[in-house]
Amino acid sequence: MLNLILFGPPGSGKGTQAIKIAEAYDLIHISTGDLFRYEMGNNTPLGLKAKEFISQGALVPDEITIGMLANKLDHHLDANGFILDGFPRTIPQAEALDELFASRGWSIDLLLALEVSEDEIVSRILKRGETSGRSDDQDESIIRNRIREYEAKTAPLFAFYQEKGKASTLNGIGSIEVIFEGLCDLIEQHQS
Repeated sequence: MLNLILFGPPGSGKGTQAIKIAEAYDLIHISTGDLFRYEMGNNTPLGLKAKEFISQGALVPDEITIGMLANKLDHHLDANGFILDGFPRTIPQAEALDELFASRGWSIDLLLALEVSEDEIVSRILKRGETSGRSDDQDESIIRNRIREYEAKTAPLFAFYQEKGKASTLNGIGSIEVIFEGLCDLIEQHQS
């Protein structure tokens, strides 16, 4: 079993690369955005709870997100592994994720971090905003604030997994194929 976390700031290419890695290694791709849309769209008990928080402009508590993730894992107990995209975002989430995986006899094998400069991220997200329809993809000050949030709350996760010998970085600038090959090389090195 191979369990990966794809990590990086907003606009670093996580979603694109996670899909490619999932296909290459026959993994289940778990995007927290997709989890939320599924649970809320199907009005599951967790989805209804998440809607309550979102409608108030509040963050969804970790236990609800972890519950959604547990549901997804339980639907794929025979999987070759998972690639998580967009989760965990904080140290407490990483600890909860490690406990969740351990309860099933699994563990996170590797966190792959895409490094991309702030100016490149802003440029990418503004370009994405031309077609995404997301207002938060069209305002540079909001984008830069999202990057600051990432640096303050999410970036420390790299050290959390690095201390366990489970973190690698890759330059996230270049063609999709070159970055994908680099990520695959890191996975292969970790597995050998």
